[in-house]
Amino acid sequence: MSSLRNIDQLKKDLESAARAAGSRKQFMEAVARQLHDRMLKYNWVGFYMIEKGSKGQPDMLVLGPFVGSMTPHSRIALNQGICGAAASSGKTIVVHDVKSDPRYLACSADTKSEIVVPIFAKGTLVGELDIDSHFRAAFQQEDIGLVEYCAALVGQFLEKFGARESAEAIKTAAATSSSSKS
Repeated sequence: MSSLRNIDQLKKDLESAARAAGSRKQFMEAVARQLHDRMLKYNWVGFYMIEKGSKGQPDMLVLGPFVGSMTPHSRIALNQGICGAAASSGKTIVVHDVKSDPRYLACSADTKSEIVVPIFAKGTLVGELDIDSHFRAAFQQEDIGLVEYCAALVGQFLEKFGARESAEAIKTAAATSSSSKS
């Protein structure tokens, strides 16, 4: 599924999911599931949310809802990996060949490329949408546009329902998401 018509339909379906979702967790799970199931090259789709560090501790990215294989990276420092780089810069990062980028934190030997898009709510970084592919150079302009659209849609949803989640809510969402993955 890569035709623009199909991407437009996916966007409409995600907008409908936003209207129907009763919680942040439910909407983020729907986004991850739709992207994973309908975009054939998207082999792992998930969210990392910002967890504010306690006094003297740095902020961290904490795994939220995802679809795909379990990842060993449930917490990522903002100065580590592609995810940390995207969060620190506030910009989309596309890596066409993860073996060529020393920042890459290996999650799966099958992963060949990755895109990470920051999520903002009320102008503040609250998380990111991370997608891995088993194909090199899987993320072209139409994919970048789609994933950035999804991150913006999630940001708008979080503005409506509140951007902050407790660490316990994030952990619960991740545990529930991983137990319901295919």
